[in-house]
Amino acid sequence: MSFIHIPDSDDTLLSECKVETFRSSGKGGQHANKTESAVRLTHIKSGIQVMCQDERSQYLNKTKCIKELRLRIEKNNYIPPKRIRTKPTRGSIERRLLTKKYKSEKKKIEKTLILIERMNCKYHSFRINNY
Repeated sequence: MSFIHIPDSDDTLLSECKVETFRSSGKGGQHANKTESAVRLTHIKSGIQVMCQDERSQYLNKTKCIKELRLRIEKNNYIPPKRIRTKPTRGSIERRLLTKKYKSEKKKIEKTLILIERMNCKYHSFRINNY
């Protein structure tokens, strides 16, 4: 739906609505059965419907309906902000992988150097003990 202007006064908002009154359902006995205290507002421009039958008087139900209608129209007018992509760029991924590869190569070289050093020590100690 498109943006709907919400008037400041309740009277102008009511003039944009179709107002229906009817008997409320539920508990209340004879009073609820005889009076038409429930109210349904239909905003003509947007087609949003709001109904209220909480209170015993039609006036209070109408004011509750107007408040709820304002909230629903504001909710309908809300446009969520554009999503900011959090996926890392291809360049940053490549850089990270290159540094990982470099570090792993460095570790491999260090391990082989340590192994060679150990083997040399064992060889020298073996030669010294045998002579």
